[in-house]
Amino acid sequence: MDDILEVADRLWRGEVGIGDLHPLSTNLGLFEVAERTAYVVTFARVSAFSTDEGLVLVDTGHQLVARRLHEALRLYSRSRLVAAVFSHGHVDHVFGLGPFEEEASEMGWEGPRVYAHEAVPARFDRYKLTAGYNGLVNARQFRLEHLSWPTEYRYPDVTYSTETAFEVGGERFELHHAKGETDDHTWTYLPARKVLCPGDLFIWCSPNAGNPQKAQRYPLEWAAALREMAGLEAELLLPGHGFPVAGRERVRLALSETAELLESLVSQSLALMNEGARLDDLVHSVRPPEHLSERPYLKPVYDEPEFVVRNVWRLYGGWYDGNPASLLPAPEAVLAAELAGLAGGPGRLADRALELLEAGELRLAGHLAEAAVLAAPSDREAHRARAAVFAARAEKATSTMAKGIFSHAARQSAAAAEGGQIDP
Repeated sequence: MDDILEVADRLWRGEVGIGDLHPLSTNLGLFEVAERTAYVVTFARVSAFSTDEGLVLVDTGHQLVARRLHEALRLYSRSRLVAAVFSHGHVDHVFGLGPFEEEASEMGWEGPRVYAHEAVPARFDRYKLTAGYNGLVNARQFRLEHLSWPTEYRYPDVTYSTETAFEVGGERFELHHAKGETDDHTWTYLPARKVLCPGDLFIWCSPNAGNPQKAQRYPLEWAAALREMAGLEAELLLPGHGFPVAGRERVRLALSETAELLESLVSQSLALMNEGARLDDLVHSVRPPEHLSERPYLKPVYDEPEFVVRNVWRLYGGWYDGNPASLLPAPEAVLAAELAGLAGGPGRLADRALELLEAGELRLAGHLAEAAVLAAPSDREAHRARAAVFAARAEKATSTMAKGIFSHAARQSAAAAEGGQIDP
C-alpha cells in the first residue's frame, strides 16, 4: 500500500472509491502518520504512541494477526508496552496483547495495563454465553466457511464510567465513554498531539448502527459523541477501521456529517412512528439526506441506512412491527405451504421468483424463492431458484452485511440442489 495519508487524501478527494479500499481491508502495514505516532492496518486498526516511558496502544487487533502485529510494532519501537486502551469489546480490537505480555514476562518487565469502559467485562461474559451464535452469524456476515468464537478473554485492569485519563511519559490520554455501535465504547484524545482515536464511532463508511445480526446500537448517543469529538478541533483522526483523516477542517466535517446522517435517520423514523406508521412504512420511506449519500466516507459498504432504521424501531418501539399478523404468527413453513397451494405448488412460486429475478424485482423474488423452499424443503428445483435469486441479490448488494447474508442463503440452496447438507 502507498503511504496511508496519501491514500486517505485520494479517498477524500474522490480519486479512488471506498469500495476499492474497503475499511475492513486486512493488509498488514505500519505507517508513521505523525511524530512518534503509528497507525497499523489490520482488520481493525491499531494506533501506537511512542512516549518517553514506553508505548501506548489504542486497540490491539484480532488474535489472527497478534504475532504479526507484535513484529511490526517491534520494528517500529523496542520500548516496553506500558498501556493499552480497548475502544470497545469487539473481538477484532482486543486480542493482540498476548505476545506483548509474553515478552514482558521474558524480559522481567511490568506487563501492560489495560483501560476500558466498565461495560466491557459484561460484553465478554455475554460472548461466552453466545459463543455458538456469534460464530455462526460472523461466519455468515464475513462469508467464511466456519468461525470458532473465542471463549477466553483478556479482561481490562482499569475500568471507568463516564470519563477518565492517565499519563504515560508525561503525556495525557483522555478516555470518554459513548454509546454508539456498542454500549461500551471509548474514544481517546491526546490533547498535546491533537490526535483523536474514535474507535468504531467513525469507520470511513455509513455508520455500523443497524447490523441485522448483532445487539442494539444507539444512533442518537452516537451522534452526540461525534459532535463532542468534532468540537475538539483535533488535527488527526485515527479510526478503528478505514483510514486516517488529516487536517482540522476535514476531521470536523467527517465527524459532524456522520452525526448529521444518524440524526436524520432517527428523526425521520421517529416522526413516522409518532404518526402510527408500521415498520414496513419506515423501511421503505426513510432515506439519508442526498448530500450526505455522496460523501466518500459515508458510503454504505459495510452497514446500510435501511438497517439503521430497523434498529431505531427496535430501540424505541420494541419488536412488534405494526402488522397484527406478525404478533402471534403461523410457522413460516405453514404459511409458505398455504401460499404454494394457492399458487399451484411450490414450483410455481419458484418459477415466478425466477421471472421476477429476470425483471430486476429482486426484493419480491427473494420472498417467493424463500417461500418455495420453506414449502418444499427437499425440492431441488426450488433450491436452484433460491440459489439463483440470492446469488443475484449478493452481487447487487453494496454492504458487507447484505452480501454476507445473501451469499450464505445462495450457498445453502446450491448445496441442497445437489443433494448436500444445508448448513445453519
